[in-house]
Amino acid sequence: MPELPEVETVVRGLRVSLPGRTILDVRLGKADFIDDPGLLADSLPGKRIAEVIRLGKFICVVLEPEKKISGPEGSSDGRLNFIVHLGMTGQLTVKGAGDPVTLHTHCFFALDDGQEIRYRDIRRFGRMLVVPESGMGEFLGNLGREPLEIGAEEFQKEFSSRRARVKALLLDQRVLRGVGNIYADESLFRARLHPARIAASLTKKQLLALHRAVLEVLEEAIRFRGSSISDYVDSKGKRGTFQQQHRVYQRKGKPCFRCRGKIRRVIVAGRSSYFCPRCQPAPRGRKK
Repeated sequence: MPELPEVETVVRGLRVSLPGRTILDVRLGKADFIDDPGLLADSLPGKRIAEVIRLGKFICVVLEPEKKISGPEGSSDGRLNFIVHLGMTGQLTVKGAGDPVTLHTHCFFALDDGQEIRYRDIRRFGRMLVVPESGMGEFLGNLGREPLEIGAEEFQKEFSSRRARVKALLLDQRVLRGVGNIYADESLFRARLHPARIAASLTKKQLLALHRAVLEVLEEAIRFRGSSISDYVDSKGKRGTFQQQHRVYQRKGKPCFRCRGKIRRVIVAGRSSYFCPRCQPAPRGRKK
């Protein structure tokens, strides 16, 4: 599933061509991943794209009427947020209207410059919805802090009082939004922490090291334009390359780059977790 670096890469690509463009028409194929297909098809045409932002693992296309509706000072009348979650296999790309259409492309958003936004999703585990500006507070209330913005001391305080396993907290979108399985494992390896450690048992030094590792891994992954493990491509249809930099993820049985021990796989928080048993010693009392 695309995580923060992949979604950030897509968003940066969309920012190049979308702001200032107007959506002329919406064509939908299979729409079981859209919260309200009718609302989406009716409300987007005629809207101008103001900006594209990332909210954790969500892509948010901010829309406003071509002609701003007059209202009280500071009013956001007519402003909408078109929100997309890529799920496991979703792809959001910008193509020429005459370009060949690939299989499993379900949504077409025609733009005023002859291009169109296309959404392709083989497994259709993604999600699309339209949220008015007045509803964004509730939407954001379900998301945790932005990993690239949370400070070290704040990170340490957030984790130090939790009795959950540290891997589970990294994956909890109500704590940190955008971190998933790949980058949780890679961050824990850099911080030399076993994924099953209880967060409250970690020292301040260990938690600050984890905060630093999360930042480093996410920023490095963004520079490499994300990890293309399966179907992920950026807004131009190109694959990322950070998968070539993975140190533990999906490397079960392979030698650790640090100590040459064998990478192991266990289940933590219901997810496969890859780690080095030498560099990331298990908590005391945990069965092998």
